Amino acid sequence: MSSAETLTRPDWTETNLRLKKATPHQILEWAVETFFPKLTMATAFGPEGCAILHMLSEIEPRVRVFNLDTGYQFPETLRLRDRIAEAYGIEVELVQPDMTVAEYEAKNQGPLYVNQPDQCCFDRKIIPLRRAVAGYDAWISSIRADQSAHRAKADVVGWDGKFGLVKVNPLLSWTHRDVWAYVVSNNIPYNPLHDQGYPSIGCWPCTRAVRPGESDERAGRWAGQAKTECGLHSLDSSQL
Repeated sequence: MSSAETLTRPDWTETNLRLKKATPHQILEWAVETFFPKLTMATAFGPEGCAILHMLSEIEPRVRVFNLDTGYQFPETLRLRDRIAEAYGIEVELVQPDMTVAEYEAKNQGPLYVNQPDQCCFDRKIIPLRRAVAGYDAWISSIRADQSAHRAKADVVGWDGKFGLVKVNPLLSWTHRDVWAYVVSNNIPYNPLHDQGYPSIGCWPCTRAVRPGESDERAGRWAGQAKTECGLHSLDSSQL
């Protein structure tokens, strides 16, 4: 029986109480000790993810890390992958959808991100993620509780019913300021778009710079739409 199968809900409660005041580094050490080598991580190369990659380079650089390469990522994001590999020796795997952007848009008579962004995220993020985590007991995410209402409901450790494995959120209690203080103090490579008014970076068609007066760091994601999440970190009924 795997570690994920033996970690019951009472164990999660106890573990969360124990890890509530732990540092992200300590949480990652626990995750590695508990789940490695069946531990993986998804990163979009945000400052949070880059901070975790720095920590993993010190704890266990062999943890398999992947990026959901939708085909719509900024060139700066993909170049950051190379800088991370150079800095930490961690080769982030690019997990891609079954169809290229050209094939996908031809099948759908154009880009779905315009009128059906949820479907686009499902096809080019959710489905590839399900494939990427198959066979693993746990995955690491870089969400923070203060980023959105969905993320505020998360625990440090819990069962991710959407993808069928344990989810570990080591930066859950950190703030935007905490993340950037860590990035700067450790000279961690980060996406240069952050210096150009992009606090949160996703796919280029659905991301713009935050405008003056917009206090929400995710205001540039799916701007003008009700959509606020790609679906990777939103809770369904099996996760509540």
